[in-house]
Amino acid sequence: MKVTIVGTGYVGLVSGACLAEVGNHVLCLDLDPAKIRILENGHIPIHESGLIDIVRHNVAAGRLGFTTDIDRAVAHARIQFVAVGTPPDEDGSADLQYVLAAARNIGSRMTEDKIIVNKSTVPVGTAHKVSAVIAEELQKRDIKLKHSVVSNPEFLKEGGAVEDFMRPDRIIIGGDDAHAIQQMRELYAPFNRNHDRIIVMDVKSAELTKYAANAMLATRISFMNELANVAEKLGADIEMVRLGIGSDTRIGYHFLYSGCGYGGSCFPKDVKALIKTANDDAGITLKVLNAVEAANDAQKEVLTNKIKARFGTNLIGKNFAIWGLAFKPNTDDMRDAPSRKLISDLLEAGATVTAYDPVAMSEAQRIFGNDSRISYADNPLTACKDADALVIVTEWKEFRNPDFAIIKTKLKTPLIFDGRSLYELATVRAHGLEYFPIGR
Repeated sequence: MKVTIVGTGYVGLVSGACLAEVGNHVLCLDLDPAKIRILENGHIPIHESGLIDIVRHNVAAGRLGFTTDIDRAVAHARIQFVAVGTPPDEDGSADLQYVLAAARNIGSRMTEDKIIVNKSTVPVGTAHKVSAVIAEELQKRDIKLKHSVVSNPEFLKEGGAVEDFMRPDRIIIGGDDAHAIQQMRELYAPFNRNHDRIIVMDVKSAELTKYAANAMLATRISFMNELANVAEKLGADIEMVRLGIGSDTRIGYHFLYSGCGYGGSCFPKDVKALIKTANDDAGITLKVLNAVEAANDAQKEVLTNKIKARFGTNLIGKNFAIWGLAFKPNTDDMRDAPSRKLISDLLEAGATVTAYDPVAMSEAQRIFGNDSRISYADNPLTACKDADALVIVTEWKEFRNPDFAIIKTKLKTPLIFDGRSLYELATVRAHGLEYFPIGR
């Protein structure tokens, strides 16, 4: 099948590459010439495990291409995926300007019937807006062509997006056009062979499902973070609590790890957008999600509070080694990352920072610029040299089993603040290190 993908971010690029991998002919459109040049030169503008190999393989095979030419992209395929960003507006609502611009481009250029697939995360009712924009453009041209808008939300984890696309838990198709739904079934057939993963529903339910999924996961994280704070004060161990409740099949173990808050491109903005949609469009205040958001904001200050409780509020002259900048492992994404809040708080209190992350240091330099108070180390142990303490923010695998004896010799003060509670207390303390995890 021929497919056009509008947008080459995480969702668009992964979707396009994976659809090409199973034999489709995919053309990806992006209006950023620099991004397209990167892709045409055999590189990718994001860090995503396994993605570059699939991109290169399918470009070489002639099944995957990239362009800034809107006319070419619209003419390429009847199936047009819209996978552009929906960043939060100042009021927390999802900004639909890029989604509607993509729809307008399709409507103003289409010369055959089209199926428009909303892959972007959008509020309930967006499919109707997209359809109206396309209809308006067709009316301007006095052309009668059929278009169907389908909601096909993505459920891709950054760092595991290729695996999630190739082996999905579920494939949600929202629509009321039987032909469009059948075309989507055919497109997704290669990913659906083991058992039927496709769930067909109405468009509005499909749009809401994406927000509901991310809101539920964010809720679990904030719930466990609050319990971790309670456990720590009462002398309990949140890891034992996690095992105790996770063994209940009604609860399960996923997303029950406590830490220093969630970040990334999805949870923060989707929780905000769902709160805003419920309030504005349904007249309902989502009390639970407002609490989830407030709890997460507070959790991003837990490490700072622990550091100030140990060193005092004035951190002038102190230097802290930071392990982990990305909001989670296996990505360079620092959007709403806990590290950003921590670093800003430490700098404001007068401290300096030496940071290490396997892939996100370039992104950190872009975000923080040439701030002389932040330096970057080429490995974890170098970051620790003469630091007043080590602060762990992201749970990269290479941090899981360090040499504590060497860490102790590197640090000016033998002290670790662990925002991901990676280690056993007895093990760390046996090496003569003070250890401050979360919830233990």
